[in-house]
Amino acid sequence: MENNKRPENMERITTKALAEKFIAEQIELIRKQVGKEKVLLALSGGVDSSVVAALLIKSIGKQLTCVHVNHGLMRKGESEQVLAVFRKNLEENLIYIDGTDRFLNKLAGVSDPEEKRKIIGGEFIRVFEEEARKLSDIKFLAQGTIYPDIIESKGVKAHHNVGGLPSDLNFQLVEPLKFLFKDEVRVVGLALGLPDSMVYRQPFPGPGLGVRCTGAITRDRLAALREADAILREEFDKAGLAGKIWQYFTVVPDYRSTGVRDGKRVFDWPVVIRAVNTVDAMSAEVPELDWKLLKKITDRILAEVPGVCRVLYDLSPKAPATIEWE
Repeated sequence: MENNKRPENMERITTKALAEKFIAEQIELIRKQVGKEKVLLALSGGVDSSVVAALLIKSIGKQLTCVHVNHGLMRKGESEQVLAVFRKNLEENLIYIDGTDRFLNKLAGVSDPEEKRKIIGGEFIRVFEEEARKLSDIKFLAQGTIYPDIIESKGVKAHHNVGGLPSDLNFQLVEPLKFLFKDEVRVVGLALGLPDSMVYRQPFPGPGLGVRCTGAITRDRLAALREADAILREEFDKAGLAGKIWQYFTVVPDYRSTGVRDGKRVFDWPVVIRAVNTVDAMSAEVPELDWKLLKKITDRILAEVPGVCRVLYDLSPKAPATIEWE
């Protein structure tokens, strides 16, 4: 644990100048550790793995291979953004796996939240292992470990799901961000030239939309969830709330409600809007949103998202509720 303790004299990274100093130091350390060997990274599109990818590209270039697994539970446009940002630098060294059918087939009929998490995490490990075994001479595994991960999980970046790789792969870890807090990672990401939308990406659970499409996931309900979430994020961005509210998303529960469309009775899903403000995620409060904004989001979801007849706003704080529904 001593090697995983943040140095007491380490300056907090709060400015571009400090970030550039950190980047220069890490480039030297990474090159010293890796030499001419190859490095593998599971690139989720989250800020931690994205900043590690950008830092490694700057340090070792084409010695890095990234694997992005789309499990079919990403938000709208996220996989496309990962490819757009990193493919120019990595070209054939960015491996994109569309595992949508594989993951959703495994999840078919599974309603228990913990079982869904286990299936998604386990399948991710299997897909990543399969790709790792296809590559030759990989000696190092890069991870987006940050300091809170070390504090909370004794150094295991469990939510990236790569901690379960078979030991015979014998990877050595490269963890250049392991002494940084999340706010510092964002400053470094901006200094590396990553887009704001990636650097300030909201917290997103490992199972992705799988825990916001509650109960047993169906493809049509998942599609409705993805579209409703995209509308919510677009309207919050237009209203200037993107940097003011800590987290916001939609949920589509596994039940239907009666409604009326084109003069006929329908039996469609509700969409639940969830928005919270928090400092540490241990407790959370619900912001009072402008009524006109809520009405505009509601009108758009009801008009643009098939299979939806109601829009609700979740007013529950944490505790007793949790931030996510599952």
